[in-house]
Amino acid sequence: MTSIYRVGRVPALGPYFTWQPRDDGPGWRPLTDLFEPAVVADRVTTGQRALMRMSGLGPGAIGERVVASTVFLGLAARLVSPVLATATLTGVVPAADPARLWWRPVESGPLPLAYGDLPDSAESLHQVAIAGLITPLLTVFERQYKLSPQVLWGNVASALGGAAGMIADAGDPAAAARSAALVTDLLAVPPLRGMATLHHPDPRHARWFLERHNCCLYYRIPGGGTCGDCVLTGEAERRAHWRAVLSRRSGGRMIG
Repeated sequence: MTSIYRVGRVPALGPYFTWQPRDDGPGWRPLTDLFEPAVVADRVTTGQRALMRMSGLGPGAIGERVVASTVFLGLAARLVSPVLATATLTGVVPAADPARLWWRPVESGPLPLAYGDLPDSAESLHQVAIAGLITPLLTVFERQYKLSPQVLWGNVASALGGAAGMIADAGDPAAAARSAALVTDLLAVPPLRGMATLHHPDPRHARWFLERHNCCLYYRIPGGGTCGDCVLTGEAERRAHWRAVLSRRSGGRMIG
């Protein structure tokens, strides 16, 4: 069995980090189905329904490309978070190729993902997570919805930064530093080079924050606003967000 399930802390980090052993329950589909345009279109339609429920807006108020970018960001987070956490906590990358994974459709929330057999891999985190899992999925979204590669790869960077932040917030400074180093390495090479930068605003805390060099388009939803890592977020607002996060982790003491 892979190190991903020898370490109980990986699923404990939250639902985006959880892959479960595949059971005999109904509805499991090969992960490779998500590389099919018709399946992606169905996921985008499902995402549009969820965004309509959340926002109270009608379908005409939420552009299809915005929905597609948002759905892709969620899928990217589901795929990279467990692999990053396993590599962080064990030093081993699981052999998480698409042929070993299954998914189950849901109307909202993190997509359930299951594995059959996931031995440890001799490949790098980049080969497994970026080349193996993300690139085939990203290619479908890019072609079908005419989304910019910068937007999509920026979404992947955001997913990695969010995962690293959640690992850091679990309270292990060594794990926080390792996850930040792994994400920094991924951001240093194509296709993620130039998509984002990790910042370490306070040396007293092993907490890094990602700043995107592009936008996921969520701001185009009326009332959606911008994300904390978005290129459109002002510098003062960004640093205020960082201080608030660090303050929470310090028991309320303001930092910087």
